[in-house]
Order: sequence, then structure tokens, then C-alpha cells
Amino acid sequence: MKQWTLVMLIALLLGVPVLADKEGKPMEDPKGLQVATLAGGCFWCMEALYQRLDGVVHVVSGFSGGTVPNPSYELVCTGNTGHAEAVQITFDPKRISYRDLLQVFWQMHDPTTLNRQGNDAGTQYRSAIFYHDEEQHRLAEETKKQAQALYPNPIVTEIVPYRNFYSAEAYHQDYYNQHTSQGYCRVVIEPKIEKFRQLFHDRLKAAAR
Repeated sequence: MKQWTLVMLIALLLGVPVLADKEGKPMEDPKGLQVATLAGGCFWCMEALYQRLDGVVHVVSGFSGGTVPNPSYELVCTGNTGHAEAVQITFDPKRISYRDLLQVFWQMHDPTTLNRQGNDAGTQYRSAIFYHDEEQHRLAEETKKQAQALYPNPIVTEIVPYRNFYSAEAYHQDYYNQHTSQGYCRVVIEPKIEKFRQLFHDRLKAAAR
């Protein structure tokens, strides 16, 4: 068994957050970094937003919350794996807090639509927070109550313990930055990024302003 696989298994059994590299594999934490795992519809959208936050080290697009190990994108799209499209965010808590990440989460997707974001429908597009420890759980529930004031309809976001995360195929990673002229990016992601810049301009990375 590879060393990183053993580390992953032990960490999951102990409930310890696992830092992920750009391929979604666990890595050591020499700088006090932490991990958040969030699902808010299409992971291309979520990835593009969180990449632009100061304090976020890197973001991996993938799948979380299901029962099938190492699923392909095509398999997840059937809705039969139980996975949601999600992003694994490695961040520096000295520069940005988990609460800050959740503030972006609640405002940058619609948490009141069950298994749907816009035209994307299915359980793989559900709104979900996969918390890594009890502090993340507490903050998720607390900010959910606060965020409800932003929406006329009830928030249906799933808040559940983190169980797994599998990196999506390489062509899904850094998707918006690599395909800015593609139709979906221009019509769906760009308006989100513009709204994001207006709401969170004080937290953007200098290169993303």
C-alpha cells in the first residue's frame, strides 16, 4: 500500500482533515494549512471563485459524499454514485477563515434549490457542506442560520461529516482559467465571478482584482 493511501485511511478513521494536492492526493501540512470540502453545483464555478480568494492555496475539483470509490465524471453524472460535484479547498487560516469560505459559499450559489443549480439538475449538483471536524460543523450550522435571512425560501443545504473526496479527471481542473472563451464559461461562470468581485473585492488575490 502506498504511503499516502495509508495516511488517508488512518486520517479518515480518526476524523482528521486531510490536505490534498492538486491531484486530490493527501499531503503533509508543514504550514498549518486546513481543508474545506464544499458542493454548490457545478465544480467549475466553485473552483473559479475560490481560486480568487486571498488565503486559498489551491482548489481541486472532484466528487464527495458518495459510495463508489474513484468514480469517473460520466459515472457521477448518472446520479447513481451518491457523489456531489465538490471542491476541496486548501487554505491558510492565518489569512482567511473557514467562516469566510462559508460566507462565499452561501452567497455564490442558491442553497434553496434541491438537487439543482440553474439548468444543472440531479443529486450530483446538490448543495452540501462536508465538515472535517466539529468546529467546521458548528460554523456550518451557525452560518446557515445567518444566511437564511438572504433567501425567501428555506435553505436545503446538506451538512454532513466528510467521508471521502475523489479528484475529477485532469481536464476538469482549473477549467475556467483554461477555457475562458468557452460558452459555459462566458454565460454561466463569468457572471458569477463578476458578482463575486463586487461582493468580496476586499478578499481577492492581487492578481485576480
